[in-house]
Amino acid sequence: MVGAGLAGVRSVEALRARGFGGTITLLGEEAHRPYDRPPLSKSVLLGETDSTIVDSDLDALEVDFRAGVAAKGLREGVVETTEGELAYDGLVIATGARPVRLRGDGAQHVLRTIDDALELRALLTAGTKVAVIGAGWIGAEVATAARRAGCEVTVVEAAAVPLSAALGAVGAHTASWYGQAGVDLRLGTAVASVDQGGLTLADGSTVEAGVVVTGVGVRPAVEWLAGSGVELGNGVVTDEHLRTSLPGVVAVGDCAAWWSRRYGRRMRVEHWDTALGAPDVAVAALLGEEAVYDPVPYFWSEQFGHMVQYAGHHDGERLVLRGDPATDARWGVCWVSEDDRLTAVLAVNRPRDLVQGRRLIERGQRLDVGRLADPAVALRDCTAA
Repeated sequence: MVGAGLAGVRSVEALRARGFGGTITLLGEEAHRPYDRPPLSKSVLLGETDSTIVDSDLDALEVDFRAGVAAKGLREGVVETTEGELAYDGLVIATGARPVRLRGDGAQHVLRTIDDALELRALLTAGTKVAVIGAGWIGAEVATAARRAGCEVTVVEAAAVPLSAALGAVGAHTASWYGQAGVDLRLGTAVASVDQGGLTLADGSTVEAGVVVTGVGVRPAVEWLAGSGVELGNGVVTDEHLRTSLPGVVAVGDCAAWWSRRYGRRMRVEHWDTALGAPDVAVAALLGEEAVYDPVPYFWSEQFGHMVQYAGHHDGERLVLRGDPATDARWGVCWVSEDDRLTAVLAVNRPRDLVQGRRLIERGQRLDVGRLADPAVALRDCTAA
């Protein structure tokens, strides 16, 4: 396993659970034991915990865990690492993704590792001016933590609404949360460079900041696979079994671009749920089985006192609003196909909507769209007669 995040360690567990008794080597670029990443922007940044180590007994799993070892290259049967070559019969690629950084000579923080989170947390002190670039999932959570710490926070977003990449125009309904929390949100504003002491914006104006956090997305960490024979395209290209173009090699987690039968397209989903569920299928493929990976993607975020949950995938379907975001703290959105089937659901402080909506997507049931628009009606009761 190349990559010792959640996807890597779950792949180890899946192999042993299926009775594999051979040698397993787990390579981790970081010096830490495997840990969960979602809490980094939540409980770690908020000071509620210092560790998110995955509850997995590596000794009992009899895995050769090599921390601080990175992959440099790949050829059939051999992984080239920073500590020499390592032969393999089966390989799991789980190298994840790396945050995008912007141009400029100023210090900019990203939030991907436990070290990133602890370093940033130490800087979030009362009165500190913090500039967050990007009003996506990470940007909103960083802004939440910074405000709770008493920082003066400015969030700069190039798009017209927050969460634009994930939710499109629906993200506009979250914009008011920033002002209510005392955050200066600047939409439709591009950053030209990160400089000493803050930001220079595209229009030439500046934002003063002692701390700059860049949260504008990630790129798959697959550069080490160049020339390996593994097909690349917005990550490692796999089929629905998570097999790559190279025999005996599978890919999981943030770096895998897998084919979804459900949505009829290739998907790369950078969420914890993918790292948790994909390894079982990938390991089955390595052992010659025919399991199919075709989940309903799921993600959650905690921002400005709101629990935001999303399941599914939408791409231009009809939008049905459940509740009034302007007056109700509990609201949601459903995306519905032309044949009245749910393709995605957003639930804001409505956890039952998320659970029930995800099941409806999995089952592909047709819905009564009129009932769907009534927030007083449970989603499970919105199926068509």
